[in-house]
Amino acid sequence: MEEHNTVDKKKRRQAVRKVLRFVVPYKRQIVYSLLALMFTAAITLSIGQGIRLLIDQGLATQSRALLEQYVVIFLCLVLALAVGTFTRYYWVTWLGERVVADIRNSVFNHLIYLHPGFFEKNRGLEIQSRLTADMTLLQSVVGSSVSFALRNFIMMIGGVIWLFITNAKLTAIVLICVPLVVAPILIFGRRVRGLSRESQDKVAAVGAYVGEVLGQIKTVQAYNHQPVDQRKFHEHVEEAFTVARRRIRQRAMLVTMVIILVLGAVGSMLWVGGIDVIEGRISGGELAAFVFYSVIVGSAVASVSEVIGELQRAAGAAERTMELLEAPNEIRSPSSVQRLPKVDGAITLDNISFSYASRQEQPAIEGLSLRINAGETLALVGPSGAGKSTLFDLMLRFYDCQSGCIKLDGVDIRQLDLFELRRCFALVSQTPALFYGSIVENLVYAKPDATQDEIEVAAKSAFAHDFILELPQGYETRLGDLGQGLSGGQKQRLAIARAILADAPVLLLDEATSALDAQSEHWVQQALKQLMVNRTTVVIAHRLSTVQAANRIAVLNQGRLEAIGTHAELMAKNSLYFQLASLQFQTE
Repeated sequence: MEEHNTVDKKKRRQAVRKVLRFVVPYKRQIVYSLLALMFTAAITLSIGQGIRLLIDQGLATQSRALLEQYVVIFLCLVLALAVGTFTRYYWVTWLGERVVADIRNSVFNHLIYLHPGFFEKNRGLEIQSRLTADMTLLQSVVGSSVSFALRNFIMMIGGVIWLFITNAKLTAIVLICVPLVVAPILIFGRRVRGLSRESQDKVAAVGAYVGEVLGQIKTVQAYNHQPVDQRKFHEHVEEAFTVARRRIRQRAMLVTMVIILVLGAVGSMLWVGGIDVIEGRISGGELAAFVFYSVIVGSAVASVSEVIGELQRAAGAAERTMELLEAPNEIRSPSSVQRLPKVDGAITLDNISFSYASRQEQPAIEGLSLRINAGETLALVGPSGAGKSTLFDLMLRFYDCQSGCIKLDGVDIRQLDLFELRRCFALVSQTPALFYGSIVENLVYAKPDATQDEIEVAAKSAFAHDFILELPQGYETRLGDLGQGLSGGQKQRLAIARAILADAPVLLLDEATSALDAQSEHWVQQALKQLMVNRTTVVIAHRLSTVQAANRIAVLNQGRLEAIGTHAELMAKNSLYFQLASLQFQTE
């Protein structure tokens, strides 16, 4: 257990150091913040002397002129404090917002290049929570709590110095309680730190569950699953609340003990100091100043102890965030890339094998060799789990083969720049990937610099232009999440138009018509014919119309190539294909 805690502390310190790297570039703003902070601390401490002079020189002498003079001085100090506080607040808050914005950018820029396997192991909605809730906490700490803690620390040190200057005997009474205050900070602080990390994890789980349910709201309502989801969500919320309640209790106990001890010392000091005033050993102004500095020191200690809890929560948030930033990317471009001057689209699969990390004992692809000629259409057929979609992932280098290699025009794809490699492919999936935004924004996703003429030509080739013009704002019509508002066939034709706009030499079709009705399939098939012209096309086949149009058909079974040939050849020679084809004919 002790070794585990040591490792956790080390990881947390490393995470905090990494966050500080984002603060360092803003040295000028840090200097402004520190100067303003020192200025406001000095002014606040000076107010104590103003109170002493106001009482001893103004009230005690019963001089109206002196009273007015010291009141003016006091008001000037207040005005200076207000100006200093404004400056400190502006630059400290600016620093917090700027640093968190930089961290968010860095984390997102790292995440967007990570291989898809990372997102299979880590829930996307939990990652989203780290980029929102954890970042908000970091912003609060960097832009407020650190400054607050530093200011109170300076006030505490300055206040103790002024206490000694004012009356050493009374100061000793206050300092007796310092060890009593530090002890609960150390004891409860460790507990708060552990509970803070656990609380953040529970809150992230709540956010992930909300996103999952709302993202599938039609399915939830179609199956009348609301009561079950309500119960599960309640359980998630209660788990988060239970951990938060334990954390709050520990922090509340910490602050309560600090206040009791500190203000108890102040009460003792008031009793001793009051006797000294009565007996004439100190003036009333000195006692008032001493009380002021005692309250300053006491509140500073209490505030620092409270901020420690925030800093510990921030350390947990920093650790979670830096985990994302440090996540290794297993799929990268090689240090020395090989260029393809002209891509014809010939693909060679040379004895490749691949297993997913979660199921190493069951290979998804095993010893598969296959050559796809430039310009031909090859259909992949086979039962569910045969490895068809996995082949697409391997061609696009979402994963790397554990053995063997895939070559594009004779070059191992691992020797190619990732951007250059993926630019050679256009993917049309079974479920079209459309984003929130306008139709034109979705189309130019494949080619950001496309002209309006190019966009319309691609849409016409995909038989999408006419239905787009019928929409309220035409090409500027905004789509909901995942293309909500369009039919399945319309979404698919937009995806095909986007692939046409990409103008890639190799086309990957992942059951692009399997979920469509007959009319939608007709239009999508017409669009696909336009798209497949002069391109190497690999089709994961579901509909027989696609299979029969292919130059060759590869039959996959349990990750192996079982047979390859034309439709007629396979019907005559391969029992698995004959069975699959017969079932499809019966359902047609």
